[in-house]
Amino acid sequence: MDGTPVREEAHGTAGILIVLDGRMELAVQGDPVAVGPGEMYRVPAGAAHAVGPGSHGTLLIVEVPEGTDRTL
Repeated sequence: MDGTPVREEAHGTAGILIVLDGRMELAVQGDPVAVGPGEMYRVPAGAAHAVGPGSHGTLLIVEVPEGTDRTL
């Protein structure tokens, strides 16, 4: 993440967003969520989400295959 916002999007599968270092300012369904280093956030399948300006650092994104979503 280089501080540039990423416009709102939604996916058909859930995603786990893991901040390895830095800070991510996220909006999920319009609600603000801040995720710091070593923290993760699960975005449900179909949820509209966007990365806000000022987010910086290294982000790891893991997509959760359909059918395994309920175990997380």
